[in-house]
Amino acid sequence: MKTPSARTPDGGGRWPLVLLGVILVLVGLVLAVGGVRLATLGGSWYYLITGVVMVVSGLLFALRRMAGFWLFAAVFVGTVVWSLAEVGLDFWPLVPRLAPVLVLGLLAFLVLPRLSLGRVRAPAWAGALVLLAVLVAGGAAMFVPHGVIEGSASAGVGTAAPDATGESRWQYYGRTPSGTRYAPFAQINKDNVHQLEEAWTFRTGDIAGPGSENQNTPTQIGDTVYVCTPHSQVFALDADTGAQKWKFDPKADAKIWNRCRGVAYYEPAAVTARVGDVPAPAPAPTCAQRIVLTTVDARMIQLDAKTGEPCAGFGNGGTVDLKQGMGEVKPLYYFQTSMPTVMRNVVVVGGWVFDGREIDEPSGVVRAFSADTGELVWAWDLGNPNITKLPPPGESYTRSTPNVWSTPAFDDQLGLIYLPTGNNPPDFWGAQRSKASEEYSSSIVAVDVTTGKERWKFQTVHHDIWDYDVPAQPALYDVPDGKGGTVPALIQITKRGQIFMLDRRDGKPIAEVKEQAVPQGGQEGDWTSKTQPYSVGMPSVGTEPLSEARMWGATWFDQLACRIAFKQLRYEGEFTPPTTTPSLIYPGYYGGMNWGSASIDEHNGILVVNDIRMPQLVRLIPRADVDDKKITLSHGVGMHPQSGTPYAITQQAFNSPLGIPCHAPAWGTVTGIDLKTRQIVWQRPAGTVQDAVVSGVKAGVPVPLGMPTLGGPITTAGGLTFYGGTQDYYLRAYDTLTGKELWKGRMPVGGQATPMSYVSPKSGQQYVVMSAGGSRQSPDRGDYVIAYRLKR
Repeated sequence: MKTPSARTPDGGGRWPLVLLGVILVLVGLVLAVGGVRLATLGGSWYYLITGVVMVVSGLLFALRRMAGFWLFAAVFVGTVVWSLAEVGLDFWPLVPRLAPVLVLGLLAFLVLPRLSLGRVRAPAWAGALVLLAVLVAGGAAMFVPHGVIEGSASAGVGTAAPDATGESRWQYYGRTPSGTRYAPFAQINKDNVHQLEEAWTFRTGDIAGPGSENQNTPTQIGDTVYVCTPHSQVFALDADTGAQKWKFDPKADAKIWNRCRGVAYYEPAAVTARVGDVPAPAPAPTCAQRIVLTTVDARMIQLDAKTGEPCAGFGNGGTVDLKQGMGEVKPLYYFQTSMPTVMRNVVVVGGWVFDGREIDEPSGVVRAFSADTGELVWAWDLGNPNITKLPPPGESYTRSTPNVWSTPAFDDQLGLIYLPTGNNPPDFWGAQRSKASEEYSSSIVAVDVTTGKERWKFQTVHHDIWDYDVPAQPALYDVPDGKGGTVPALIQITKRGQIFMLDRRDGKPIAEVKEQAVPQGGQEGDWTSKTQPYSVGMPSVGTEPLSEARMWGATWFDQLACRIAFKQLRYEGEFTPPTTTPSLIYPGYYGGMNWGSASIDEHNGILVVNDIRMPQLVRLIPRADVDDKKITLSHGVGMHPQSGTPYAITQQAFNSPLGIPCHAPAWGTVTGIDLKTRQIVWQRPAGTVQDAVVSGVKAGVPVPLGMPTLGGPITTAGGLTFYGGTQDYYLRAYDTLTGKELWKGRMPVGGQATPMSYVSPKSGQQYVVMSAGGSRQSPDRGDYVIAYRLKR
């Protein structure tokens, strides 16, 4: 027979009280120990106080003392007050703060009748039901987007109307030379987009495995769609069926950075204004229409658009060696990843250089080649303006100058091409840079299309030691001047989340830019600019400074770990200089906004951008402590040697012990900005965690946290924005005026490319096409090109 003390007067065993007591003691000990560390770092005392009180509460529960319940009630109330004081009613920051005490509070109410010797039953069950209802409501709320700004349906003031006539072409990376990614077609619109279905799927066979990314935006001319693959293969497809017409394989492999964002198109007979003294070619039965390909081993190749055969009259049998004049080019140190830019009768190319390797890297020279013959027409070498073509024998273009790895835009009427420049290698150490490099790093530079001479420049970061290079194609659009007219603008998005609006005639800001003081105290031997430019006349996206209160985690414990980690780091805002003390860069070198670029609904004057919110942890490592044998050929992670400088640098994501970002979501958004009012009109988290993999496990639930994004959006005259660069496997359509999600199509794998749209001249059908090779953080990879159209 059991003794009376082994059972409560409520008729049950005492073990639930002991079990809850043990749980409270263990949780409290973890919080108290971590709380001591956080408090000594100058952080919140909440965890220490809560941990101690929970330990005492747990002991009292185990001893069957009502004081245990009342102490936990104090923890509960205190946690609610503290949480609301830190983050207000912001849903996702509240989840890891309140969910644990809600669950423990539910357990406390369930055992309260035993603890009270049967005296408190009805209030206990009522309290349990209330907390259970709150938990259920909170669980349901996890499947609803939070932080959403929804716009009104009123239209803005634009200049472009739907295109009812003329040939449909997606000829350039941004459809037109202006880089707005606006498709003036309204067959697919807000009223019928829900009827979209898959029209055809083509598989290239070039799966984006390790070291490769499928980032291609197809090119469409007439009844043919041209796609390129990570290894620079080109396919010509029927625009209505996706059937292969031809394939070209240049046999290229860059090992670590394989990607092709697009191929260019050139038609000699269509050129009305020519550049240089290269005569127009006589009509020929072959290569009357040409595809221009740059490869990941630094070649430029022209192909007959009809057959895929190399154009024999271009370069050497159809190929130009882009390493010519570059001096020493070590394997993997220089090649092209972005679409070449065809202007009039020239092809303009920049180049990607291997970030963070050394101070002596290939030049960032930008060159224009004859699109007819492959001859060099002009070169823009920012380190030596006297070199306008090939360097003198025995010399090279100026080495280690800022490069143009992204895509330019051009204004044919003004005769200007706009170059977004990178920062100077080796990225995170600037003491040894030249004066010219300092002037042009992380800038927009306008160059004369006929001569290659600079017209103007505008710098977005001074003395860039954060890898904040200008990553995106500028967008050219005429904005209202407030007097009934318009001003020809250049709109430049940046990794910093800043959006600069400049007069594209002279580079002067249209939206106000202010120089503002930034943190000092960089590593000895280097220096930092005292001020940096801020575009105060345009909204910024994803630039709210980090703080301890913004640290996040799926549980109490990893949020506490992130808070401790944050307090151990140096962080003074986006321009915290890298030093031998670990520090945070945010927005990081992935962005903010990146190479996917922006889109502008030209009819309504709405700018649409997607962004990334991923802080990076960096630290300079003294050269004496660097083991060169352990440095791999990785890009963007691990250690960069920065040879020739006193320091290497380590880089890694700022994640919790569970492998999720340490700061609160959203970690990526899609945003609409009215270019007339220069205000954000809508914003929503980008995608869900459905296909995200954490610690080797796929989440599998469509919780719309808003994930890091790649690729870019497009807008259409049908009032739609299409975007497919989320971490889940969907192409989505949003209402461009309101941001409301109207449709989504499931893809076999994720995407990180920018979609495109065209109207087939044969069927009259409008298509939306997306390359899907796998989102960056996903293990699921593919080789898909998928076209959608309305149900017939």
